[in-house]
Amino acid sequence: MNKRKVIKTLILSLICLIVVAIILFPIIWMLPAAFKGKVEIWALPNTWLPKVFKFDNFEKIFSDNLMNDISFVSSLGATSLVSVIAVVCSLIVNMFAAYVFANFEFRGKNFLWYYFLITMFIPGITILLTSIRVVSVLKMTDTIAVLIIPGLVSAYNIFFFRQFYFGIPRSLEEAAIIDGCSRFRIFFKVFLPMSVTPMVIIGVSVFMGYWNSFMWPTLTIVNNSAIAQVMQVIRQLNSTYSGEYGVVIAATLISILIPLTLFTIFQKKIIAGIAISGLK
Repeated sequence: MNKRKVIKTLILSLICLIVVAIILFPIIWMLPAAFKGKVEIWALPNTWLPKVFKFDNFEKIFSDNLMNDISFVSSLGATSLVSVIAVVCSLIVNMFAAYVFANFEFRGKNFLWYYFLITMFIPGITILLTSIRVVSVLKMTDTIAVLIIPGLVSAYNIFFFRQFYFGIPRSLEEAAIIDGCSRFRIFFKVFLPMSVTPMVIIGVSVFMGYWNSFMWPTLTIVNNSAIAQVMQVIRQLNSTYSGEYGVVIAATLISILIPLTLFTIFQKKIIAGIAISGLK
């Protein structure tokens, strides 16, 4: 039995290593490729490390004449601003909604809750054209608002927080009510401090969604270079520097540093949040 256990462990470990290698291969290949020239990237036989480390790709990325009036640095700043505002607003809206659904009783509550749940099963692509029509009628195109507001409310995020709030003892809320606390004070003094872990995992998820957004900024006609999103800029780099993939790779490498830093900082909370979602 011990031998079978060891063999089973070795096989599973080998499978895990293969899966991890497949997932990490593009990143491992990308790191040195950002320092290669155009010829060396496509050279055969290809070498992993560049023969000579070149910083020309990064100089082009940070140059003022990258593409017309578009600056890669400003796109990083604009994307960070949009993502941070979206995270804060999304947490506020979804947590309040979840608190209401978990602790309030009102007419039509079940209908509204089922309505929210139904939206979880509607693919976003199916309502993309109608969403674009709505923001167009509201004259939100080419503004920072169109990048933030449409994606703030999420049925999944409300469901996640609602299930978490069900795990908080009602006795805490009842004791606060007896002490004369208002609903807002109960939320901020009792529920909010206990929601750090789900806030981190949902916040990181929302940040990643906005940071990697490409289709929505493109289809909503965001032409203002001051609010150009980083994924839009990388896509335009692919066209402007056709064949010079080192420039695109360098931009991609820089764009993943912020999400990677976030994961490094909050990895324990993220893993704990995943465990909570599994239990719920």
